Amino acid sequence: MKSFYLTALSLALGMFASVSAAGDLATVVENCNGCHGDDGVSQWSDVPTIAGVPEYVHADALYFFRDEERPCSEAEYKQGDTSRAATTMCAVVADLSDEMLDEIAAHYFELPFVAAQQEFDAGLAAAGKAVHDEACDKCHSEGGANPDDEAGILSGQWIGYLEATFAEYASGAREQDKKMKDTMDALSDADTTALIHYYASTTLVSSDGQQYRRREFREALRVHRCDGHGELSWFYP
Repeated sequence: MKSFYLTALSLALGMFASVSAAGDLATVVENCNGCHGDDGVSQWSDVPTIAGVPEYVHADALYFFRDEERPCSEAEYKQGDTSRAATTMCAVVADLSDEMLDEIAAHYFELPFVAAQQEFDAGLAAAGKAVHDEACDKCHSEGGANPDDEAGILSGQWIGYLEATFAEYASGAREQDKKMKDTMDALSDADTTALIHYYASTTLVSSDGQQYRRREFREALRVHRCDGHGELSWFYP
């Protein structure tokens, strides 16, 4: 029986030569870090930083990946054993339990978000701030940096990841609620590019108040899981 569980987890994560124990959070996190970077801080433009993302938002996204309700493009491992076969988010979480997905989200919320250090166009960023303030700030306050919004962290994310995510929304590959779809549909290509550079330019997330936010989001997560998950986490993270 033990051998069966070890084999199942290894296949689900698609990466281990050996697995210490089925359902071991440390082992699963090590796999996550192989793509998302040490402590969930990405060093690669096409991969989002997941450290500091509110656990409610993060867990919700993981549930959608497990249900194959989000685009799951194949990706190579960025560090560690890079000889491992490429995988997808859907494959990584396919056989993980609700409890494990919630544990993963809680683990990364305890870690500090680190804004990506990247080049951006200052003129586009200024234009993007105007677009954000008019169209996006109500749901993505503080420049997309406020975890209490339950809408992920946009501020300080990588340009490549943001470009791919916006493209998924624009093409309809990624589902969104009507309010956000109406907002996205009203944006021009120039607006979208400007927004991305604005988010790339901002580093508003701080550690102040994190303990309060952790407690608040843990309670929200508990209630949310009792009621069933819905399309709330617009951006992952």
